[in-house]
Amino acid sequence: MAQSSSPSVTVAVLSYNGRALLDVVLPSLAAQSMRGFETVVVDNGSSDDTVAWLAKHWPGVTVVALPENVGVTAALNVCLTAGSGELVVLLNNDIELDPDFLGQLVACMQAHPEAGSAAAKLLDFADRSILDGAGDIYDWSGEGTRRGKGAQDAGQYDEQREVFGACGAAAMYRRSAVREVGLFDEQLFAMYEDLDWAFRAQLLGYSCRYVPGAVGYHMGSVTIGKGLSDFTLYHTWRNGIWITVRNYPPSALLRHGHRFLNAQAHTLVWAAQTKRLGIFLRAWRDALAGMPAVIRKRRRIQRTRSVGLDRLERVIGVDD
Repeated sequence: MAQSSSPSVTVAVLSYNGRALLDVVLPSLAAQSMRGFETVVVDNGSSDDTVAWLAKHWPGVTVVALPENVGVTAALNVCLTAGSGELVVLLNNDIELDPDFLGQLVACMQAHPEAGSAAAKLLDFADRSILDGAGDIYDWSGEGTRRGKGAQDAGQYDEQREVFGACGAAAMYRRSAVREVGLFDEQLFAMYEDLDWAFRAQLLGYSCRYVPGAVGYHMGSVTIGKGLSDFTLYHTWRNGIWITVRNYPPSALLRHGHRFLNAQAHTLVWAAQTKRLGIFLRAWRDALAGMPAVIRKRRRIQRTRSVGLDRLERVIGVDD
């Protein structure tokens, strides 16, 4: 994985106790048809032998070894600031890439200078006929998900187009956009940090492009665990509240605030029915406790935004 000048690309892989997973993603990076990128592995305080193993088997890879687990979002920021490439690719360690993955993303970003990020087409690692996601979508209810997740891949998402945002499992970011938008918000700790960044980028006029030719095979939630764990529910519910409060322009709160409140009421009922009410209440309690910091961020975000509600309506609540 040689260093290069043009295009200037850094690939940063985040890993935590995932040495076996690196045996999949790193060979798929080495097999890329595009050459001349730098590869960085950020090890988030692993207790396995990842760092020593990388030094022995992948000496050309730059390793950033964090002394302890700093949380998903903080570690992703280390990835985002690693290396020297103007284009930065963030990868989870539980993914395998098609050989044209990087080349497709780079070509798209070069063709669309207005784009601050680009999203890959993700397929299920175990069943590659099933979509894992075709870019992130976001609804005015305050909920985000991946386009097409769980559907049979019948080519329905094979058109390159603008989407709300990119799933952080495999995304490309323009470093100049990151300097303006800012890093991922570490107050979120884990979950929805990619949606929040996408929202802030949209508010500054940066688009996100979905690139169907950039294909990755995603195992999904290997590190934090699959399914609706207490950890996932808590951070998704709490962070969703914060994202809504600080990113919605005043006109969006007036027009769509009722959708957020309705979604919260439905979630409250579901949480009670599934014996997760305590998690839901804790998420709201902690969301309110963190609200002073969120309000300060809201003032800054709304003061600097450059687009209005009409522009946001093009990409929010759109999933086709």
